[in-house]
Amino acid sequence: MAPHELTLGDFLRRRRASLTPRHTAPDAIARRVPGLRREEMARLVGVSVDYYVKLEQGTRRITPSGNVLHALGDVLGLDDLEREHMYDLARLDNRPRAARESAVQTVRPGTFRLMESFLGLPAILFGRRTDVLAVNPMARLLVDDFPALPARDRNGVRWAVLGERVREIQPDWPGTAQCLIGMLRMDLGRYLHDPKTIALIDELYRRSEVFREIWSRGTVARSMTGPIFLKHPEAGPMHLNVEAVRVTDDPDQTLHVMIPCPDAMSQAAMAELRRRTGPPARGPV
Repeated sequence: MAPHELTLGDFLRRRRASLTPRHTAPDAIARRVPGLRREEMARLVGVSVDYYVKLEQGTRRITPSGNVLHALGDVLGLDDLEREHMYDLARLDNRPRAARESAVQTVRPGTFRLMESFLGLPAILFGRRTDVLAVNPMARLLVDDFPALPARDRNGVRWAVLGERVREIQPDWPGTAQCLIGMLRMDLGRYLHDPKTIALIDELYRRSEVFREIWSRGTVARSMTGPIFLKHPEAGPMHLNVEAVRVTDDPDQTLHVMIPCPDAMSQAAMAELRRRTGPPARGPV
C-alpha cells in the first residue's frame, strides 16, 4: 500500500495490534502476536466477527454507524483527536475515489493584521498540508525566513525533515517533525484524494528516512502546542510555549504563537530577538 493510502481498515489493524489483551484473554502472556484478536474486538464492540472482519479488510462498502464508531473508539482507547481521524476515514472510505483539485489557500487580511499585532511574539500560520501561509517578522527571524524560500519549500513537514535550519535552532527537532507529520496525516484523513497532499507524502517518503519512520507510527496531531527549546544563533537559547488557534473562517488554517517562558534566559533572548526584528511584513507569504 502506498504511504498516502489511508483506510479505516488499516487504522483499525494498527490500533488493534497496539492493545494489550490481558483483560480479555487468559492466554495473553503466551501469545506471539501482539494485540487483540478480531474475534475479541468484535465481541467488545458488539458486532459480529464477519462484520468486523469486513471493516478491517475493506472488501465491501460498509458504513459503520455512529454507535459502532463510538464503541470502536472506546475499545481502542482513542483520544478525541484520534476519534476525529477515525470518523474522517470511515466517511472517506465510502466516497467515490475521484481526485479533487486542491483549493487555493488564501489568508484573510484580518488574519494577517492579527499576526502583525503580535509585535513581540513569533507567529506562524499553517494551512493545508502544513503549508506555511504567513509569518510575522519575529517568526521570520526566529524560525526561518519563509517568504525568501522557494514556494514549494514553504511547507512545515518539508522544512522539518529536509531542511537544515530546524537542526540548527532546535535540539529536539525530531519532536517537531513528528508533530508536523501528525498534522499532515490528519489533513490527509480529511482530504484523502488531494493530489498535492499525495505528491508531497510520496516525495518525502522516498527522500527522507526520518519521514518514513515517523509516518509508519500512524500518529495524528491537530497542531503544535506545548513547550519547546530553541537556540537562536544571535539571540541565544530560549524556552517557549506554543499556543495554537484555529482560524474561525477556515478550519484548515491554524495560527501558532510562541510565548517565551518567564525565566531570565528566555526573556533576555526574546528581548534581543525583538531588537533585531526588522519592519513588519505587508502580506502573506
